[in-house]
Amino acid sequence: MDTETKLTELLEKLAGLKQEIQKVIIGQDHILEEIIVALLAGGHCLLEGVPGLAKTLMVRTLAQALHLAFHRIQFTPDLMPTDIIGTEVLEEDHVTGKRFFKFNKGPLFANILLADEINRTPPKTQSALLEAMQEFEVTYGGQTYPLDRPFFILATQNPIEQAGTYPLPEAQLDRFLLYVKIGYPTEQEEVNVLSSTTGSKRPVVQPVLGAAEILQLQGLVREVTINEDLITYVSKLIRATRPDTTTVSYVKEWVRWGAGPRAGQALILTAKARALLKGRYAVLMEDIHAMVYPVLRHRVLLNFKADAENISSDRVTGELLKAVERPKVVFK
Repeated sequence: MDTETKLTELLEKLAGLKQEIQKVIIGQDHILEEIIVALLAGGHCLLEGVPGLAKTLMVRTLAQALHLAFHRIQFTPDLMPTDIIGTEVLEEDHVTGKRFFKFNKGPLFANILLADEINRTPPKTQSALLEAMQEFEVTYGGQTYPLDRPFFILATQNPIEQAGTYPLPEAQLDRFLLYVKIGYPTEQEEVNVLSSTTGSKRPVVQPVLGAAEILQLQGLVREVTINEDLITYVSKLIRATRPDTTTVSYVKEWVRWGAGPRAGQALILTAKARALLKGRYAVLMEDIHAMVYPVLRHRVLLNFKADAENISSDRVTGELLKAVERPKVVFK
């Protein structure tokens, strides 16, 4: 099989992945797209939405559509780092009688990890994910244990009921490639949900992609081309978020801290992933504009005045897109 045929087959399976998930998840097309983009880009995703919007079901369905090991951790205030990473236990060799410590791996050792309600556990436990998210390995007792690839964390959090929660610190938020907000379905989508989930029939989700194929797709993402003018445009967008150096008055008024270079890397990488998801091998302006909101949502920190005026980071991003000059060459 030649390279072009393999590539076509991979892209067909990628399209089939979304179709399998949509057997269970009704609507939320752009949410599904952003989650798949994060997977293709090799990053992690933070999902936020009120209870009952199928956040957990969406992640579980994604896992069912992939030939990957899946674990779910329900984060609670009493959860300890060892409950996630694993711990050493004392064992005895029945032949020699010698005792030794053996590391028992925790639920973190999976290809897809659902960190449910991550803001309900203390910072000490939240930080246990940091090394895994960034380095794709875990250190315990001076020993380093690599994680299987692909490794994809999908964390959920509830924006209401803030009593007894521990908001994620900025350093850990920045480790998430995308911050995806899930809203209520449309009226017709809600009717379809009620109709399809209250009967006796249950759709069967078939796995369509395996670990090796996902790794191939992640490699292909980095080969998607992007024009130098678009890279410069991304740089201007990111630099314009910084109140000390920006010329955008909206940013000066509402923003406390702007995005760092990692945001630019995330925007280019996710734009490439979205282009591949659409069957293209070059990034267009629409890819950048589609991904800029979930990329900047948790990286542009607003000041007290913005909070008091109910100004969102998405609104600031919208103003940035209006203010920052686009490349003269048109990239549709």
